[in-house]
Amino acid sequence: MTFQRELDVARDLAWRAGQQSLMYMRQGVTAEDKYDDSPVTIADREAEKLFVAGLSAAFPEDGLMGEEGASKEAVGGRRWIIDPVDGTRDFVRKNRLWANLIALEVDGVVEIGVATFPALDEVYWGVRGRGAWRCSGSRTEQLHHSNITEIRKAVLCANRMQDGLIVPYSSKLLDFMSQFWAVRSLGGAMDAMFVCSGSAEVWLEPTCKPWDLAVLQVIAHGAGCRFFDYHGKDHIYGDNAVICTPALEGEVRKLLGI
Repeated sequence: MTFQRELDVARDLAWRAGQQSLMYMRQGVTAEDKYDDSPVTIADREAEKLFVAGLSAAFPEDGLMGEEGASKEAVGGRRWIIDPVDGTRDFVRKNRLWANLIALEVDGVVEIGVATFPALDEVYWGVRGRGAWRCSGSRTEQLHHSNITEIRKAVLCANRMQDGLIVPYSSKLLDFMSQFWAVRSLGGAMDAMFVCSGSAEVWLEPTCKPWDLAVLQVIAHGAGCRFFDYHGKDHIYGDNAVICTPALEGEVRKLLGI
């Protein structure tokens, strides 16, 4: 299947959710703390409602899983995975690096994914087996990882640095970081897109959920990158993730001890 209709619907809904979210950001919102101490705002909830309404109308038998509680059993193995506002901490502080994420999983495999960064006017998308793209303004380009092969010339994106002391590789992290040309920590989805678009070579995410990863996985594969969790498995249910170039996969696996 080409999943063209699904991609068209996903891109439309992501754009609409993004514009709605952008309006809330400009107005300013107050965050509440959820059970896991992560923040949530009216923008998260309203964006998820928009996604759910659009998907239910277009694909009424498909399942749903959303960060803010959307849940529906899948019929025929199809389930949409939604992160209505990825990077709510950035969103609340009016940092422009937040995103709206939507992906379609079929029989446990993510087939398409769309990430919009409305405050940056950028959209990324991937289709399993058919590549990944970025549209920035009026320019669309296919994504591919960088050709840098030496760690001393590479850029590392390490997310959630505040958790640096509790990750399994904490004792080796500073030494690992010191080998790179530069280290960045801008936010999960944006850092991941840096690797997929050739602006960085390694992304480490120590704490995450499937809705954080579904879109990133299919875009990473489309850009020729490696995607795996901290046990070396290529799936979105490991609660952590790596995206890296093939040339630096060995260095990352050495850090993780896998």
